[in-house]
Amino acid sequence: MKAAAGETAPAKVAAAGREVATPHGVARYQLDVPADHGGTLLVLGHGAGGDVEAPDLVAVHDAALARGVAVALVTQPYRVAGRRAPAPAAQLDAAWLAVIAELRGALDFATLVVGGRSSGARVACRTAREAGAARILALAFPLHPPGKPEKSRAEELETGVPTLVLNGDRDAFGVPGERPHVRVHVLPGETHALSKRTATLAAAAVDFVAGG
Repeated sequence: MKAAAGETAPAKVAAAGREVATPHGVARYQLDVPADHGGTLLVLGHGAGGDVEAPDLVAVHDAALARGVAVALVTQPYRVAGRRAPAPAAQLDAAWLAVIAELRGALDFATLVVGGRSSGARVACRTAREAGAARILALAFPLHPPGKPEKSRAEELETGVPTLVLNGDRDAFGVPGERPHVRVHVLPGETHALSKRTATLAAAAVDFVAGG
């Protein structure tokens, strides 16, 4: 994983990647553990038609490693199979939980933080309590389909788990409002891609992930 622009290279890590059989096909994860791992694992999922190389995920991955946080980047079964159209929500959630169960056997950690960008953020929110997550990191949370604010997904943020939402003020999918347990950090000039101010985004994200 290459460092994003403006980020320093992460500390030396022990990396492991493997495939996981889930109820809905084979998922894949890349697990990176820094030499100074402090006991927190951050698990991140990708957007609906994207992958784990998205600029915001890369930036958070690298910044987290530099802070002693282990990071697992998860690829859903439909993307492993080469499809761009996402699977139904229930299938995404089940596959995600299967990967987290696998990670519990692969790494000794004390604190689990779950998150992702867009669709991945929704999966993390929907499954956070069942996964036993201490915190949720939601990047570009898609509040509603573009042009359809009446179809709000705000209820998915109502987990009771401390959550940080990072969205751009030009996001066509909308920007969630703050609520109990949910902090919202709006990045000026950013669209749904969250690709312009990745260093600022990663700094805010990792402060939260690390317990700040």
